[in-house]
Amino acid sequence: MTDTTAAPDARAADRYEIRLLVILFLSFGFVFFDRQALSFLAPYMDKDFGLSNAELGTLSGVLALTWALAGMFAGRLSDALGRRKPILIVAVVLFSLFSASSGLMGGFAGLLVARALMGTAEGAVLPMAQSLMVEASRESRRGLNMGLLQGSSAGLLGGILAPLVVVWIAETYDWRVAFYVTIIPGLIMAALIWRFVRERSPRTQTEAPQAAVKVPLGEVLKLRNIVVCMLIACCYLTWFVTIITFTPTYLTEVKGFSPGTMSGVMTCLGVAWVLWGFVTPAISDRIGRKAALIGFTALAVCCPLAVVYVESPVLLGAIMVVTYTGLGCFTLFMATIPAETVPRGALATALGVIMGVGELAGGFLGPMVAGWAADQWGLQAAMFIAAGGALVVVALCFALKETAPAVLRRRAAA
Repeated sequence: MTDTTAAPDARAADRYEIRLLVILFLSFGFVFFDRQALSFLAPYMDKDFGLSNAELGTLSGVLALTWALAGMFAGRLSDALGRRKPILIVAVVLFSLFSASSGLMGGFAGLLVARALMGTAEGAVLPMAQSLMVEASRESRRGLNMGLLQGSSAGLLGGILAPLVVVWIAETYDWRVAFYVTIIPGLIMAALIWRFVRERSPRTQTEAPQAAVKVPLGEVLKLRNIVVCMLIACCYLTWFVTIITFTPTYLTEVKGFSPGTMSGVMTCLGVAWVLWGFVTPAISDRIGRKAALIGFTALAVCCPLAVVYVESPVLLGAIMVVTYTGLGCFTLFMATIPAETVPRGALATALGVIMGVGELAGGFLGPMVAGWAADQWGLQAAMFIAAGGALVVVALCFALKETAPAVLRRRAAA
């Protein structure tokens, strides 16, 4: 007898997978739109606040600190409760409100508080979003979907739209107005999540309860891939946050680029972010997570060095498109490899811990150290620190165990 329900069920699951991808793509993209806004508005805010490089690094660092703590707490809470959706909705609403509050602040201390609160809300978004996405994804599209959600979304909205939109608003109106408008898309996305996102994907809702058995945190931390991914996150966050925090100021103050030229160069980073955000994970589905991480990270070492040594804005933008490959790697060590390493009952915990530890070391301490070094020896010191972080990642990748299903099947067949 022919099963007449399997095909319709599969089609329904595929439609939900695409719908979920679109909603989470936009949601996480707006998280990075808000996070990146500070870096692009720093030259305008300097007129009011007179921010030093160390203070600018501290603003990025405190957001990373609270982002890290919130991510670890939310991931563990989600696995304990068996719920993702309510935590995600609350987080999206709050980060929109706190981002807009940055425009109300009259000094460094107030801005520091606003950024800390914003990180508290934003830190919960990625573990929840990637946990929902991995459960809804077909195995053959897992890397691609998670890359689009985390890499390409942040690149499109945070890397391409953010420098264009916030710089234009700051030039046309005021830098405070640029912060105010960030509240609108976040509230819209919260409403879409409430209306269309399910707590459990059609692909998992019929599975046995044992599939989501809870796993102690101590057991998760015994897994080699999880520990290596945590170390990679520390170094890669240093690379990323240092570049995105100090490059706009480096281009305007050291190279003498106009705000418009700076915005154009930074948009090239966004183009690369979108491109590699899905190309890198998609390639890793075929050649393996480990090989993709090593190859693309070796290219990423060159990106901050190009900021220092390349004078032509056109050539610099082109080189950035080719070498800003690290954001495609983020999905692999922050989401895909952990998801293929731990059982579902520990998924959000693993994602939250890796993201949290990485943000603490690379996102919090990294830019503060880079800012201090820039004040001592010039902004080029920050770029050298970023390049060093990526170089260490290349070495760490050799300790990873391969997890890509297609590669493991080929090895078993051989």
